[in-house]
Amino acid sequence: MTVLVVAPLLLASAAAASGAPGADDDSARNRAQQESVGLSVAEIDELLEDTDAALVAVYAELEVLNAQVPVAEAELATAQALVDQLQREASILAERLDAAEAEQAGLVAASEADAVRVGDLRSNLGQMARDALKGTPAATTVSVVLGSSDVDDLTSGLALTARSAAIQARTLRQLQEVGGINRNRAARLDAVRDEIAVLKADADATLAAADAARQAAQVRADELAAMVERQQASITALETQRAAQLSERDRYAAQQAALQAELAAIVRAEAEARTAAGPAAAPGAQPAQVGAPPNSAPGPRGGVLAYPSPMETPVITSPYGWRIHPIYGYRKLHAGTDFRAYCGTPIIAAAAGTVQWAKSVGGFGNQVMLNHGQQNGRSLMTSYNHLSTFAVSSGQIVAQGDVVGYSGTTGTSTACHLHFETYVDGTAVDPETLF
Repeated sequence: MTVLVVAPLLLASAAAASGAPGADDDSARNRAQQESVGLSVAEIDELLEDTDAALVAVYAELEVLNAQVPVAEAELATAQALVDQLQREASILAERLDAAEAEQAGLVAASEADAVRVGDLRSNLGQMARDALKGTPAATTVSVVLGSSDVDDLTSGLALTARSAAIQARTLRQLQEVGGINRNRAARLDAVRDEIAVLKADADATLAAADAARQAAQVRADELAAMVERQQASITALETQRAAQLSERDRYAAQQAALQAELAAIVRAEAEARTAAGPAAAPGAQPAQVGAPPNSAPGPRGGVLAYPSPMETPVITSPYGWRIHPIYGYRKLHAGTDFRAYCGTPIIAAAAGTVQWAKSVGGFGNQVMLNHGQQNGRSLMTSYNHLSTFAVSSGQIVAQGDVVGYSGTTGTSTACHLHFETYVDGTAVDPETLF
């Protein structure tokens, strides 16, 4: 399916199509919406005249989603990258925290072991002191000398005293060493505990940030999934409607062909009537006016028709010519000229003539067909379409400038305007060539 990127145009059209047809306040709102994108209601209407308003809204939503999905995907990727980064940082912090806590446990165990050892050393020294106070042999050098019975006994006693003194000295050194180690270990333990507190705070903050980022990413992912689902639903709706829209195009073409066939039949019948009546005028005279009053006044540029809009300066919003469907790309002839005509604007006869009919005609809505008879030897008719109400009836004779109806949005139309068509010998021609 080939589509054109006309989202702003379609958004405006979908908004315009949502109002109640024929209401003045809706008309004003529609005009404001179209002017906001630089296009008139009638221009949008003619570009989308055979596109269902609901389908236009779906296509507009699809265009918006197409623009939003890449943004959402990028945001989701950014959020996921942040989650991954924070998880890596949290893992590193967890490893550092484990190492610090392991070191803390080792320091505590070593301190507890040293506390037991210090207790033992202090107990030994205390026992030595108590023995000395009790006068235990070998407690002092004097007691050893005075208590010796001979030289061998004296030598043994002195040796024992020396060993005891050495043991006491060694025990004191060990106590000093353990005390120094414990002081260093206590300082390190305080530092490790501070580090653990900081690491825990950092880890908690990082994990909280990671959790928040993960939740944000999940929310965005859910939003993206919903958007994609809506997009797919929009695409499905668009494709489902395509057959109906193509059928509508064919119906429009068939209505146009049927109208021109009916007009051609009228032209043939009038020609046969003139032939049966015989020559109606001397050589060189104008052909007879079949079913029409006298010639009307020349148009604004000297043509046979005046403008069908009573506006002081009529505004043409969409000229005669070929159109390309804004969604499907097929070509369709816009067989008339559109004039700006807000809801309820009087529509006037472009020339004197007879009302061939005033009735509803398919996609044309309420239509007045005027037969202007022969103009320069050729049949001329004009139609006034999408009217809200009629001001004339079939067979009525009207003068140029008489009101034939009031503008509306009946038939295949999304906003009030006048779709004006002209037919020479039953074939649609560009109205602007006749003004």
